[in-house]
Amino acid sequence: MSKIKKTIEDDFLAARKAQDKSRQGALMLIVDALQKKEKEKRSELTDEDALGVLLTLSKQRKEAMELFKTGGREDLVAKESEELKIIESYLPAQMSEEEVAAEVKAAIAATGAVSPKDMGKVMGVLMPKVKGKADGKVVQNLVRTLLGG
Repeated sequence: MSKIKKTIEDDFLAARKAQDKSRQGALMLIVDALQKKEKEKRSELTDEDALGVLLTLSKQRKEAMELFKTGGREDLVAKESEELKIIESYLPAQMSEEEVAAEVKAAIAATGAVSPKDMGKVMGVLMPKVKGKADGKVVQNLVRTLLGG
C-alpha cells in the first residue's frame, strides 16, 4: 500500500472519530477516488498513482470553483476551496516559477532544443521531473515561450 493512501485513510479515521464532518467528507472523496483507481488498475496503488489521483481531484476542484464563481455560488466556492486545501495538503510542495524556469532551461539545454518543433522532446524530459510539483500548463507555456513559439 502506498504511503500516501495509508496516511489519507488514517486521517479519515481520525476525522471520523473527531466528528469533523467537513474534513471527513473531503477525505471520503479522496479515499473513494483512490479505491476506484485501485479497482481499475487491479493492483495496489503506488505513491505515484496516488499522486496522480490527488492531482486530478485538485484540478477538478479548481475547475468547479471557477464555474461556481461565474454562477455566483459563493457557498459552493467556499466548500470546494476547503476540499482543495485538504487535497493539496497531501501533494508535494509546488515549485516556484524560478525553479520551474531553471528546470525548463536545463531540459532545453539537455535536449539541444532550438525551435517549437522540439517541444515534445523537452516536455518528455521535463515532465517526469516536475510532475506533481508544477502545473503542466504553466510548464508547457514556459517551454513554448523559451523556444520562441
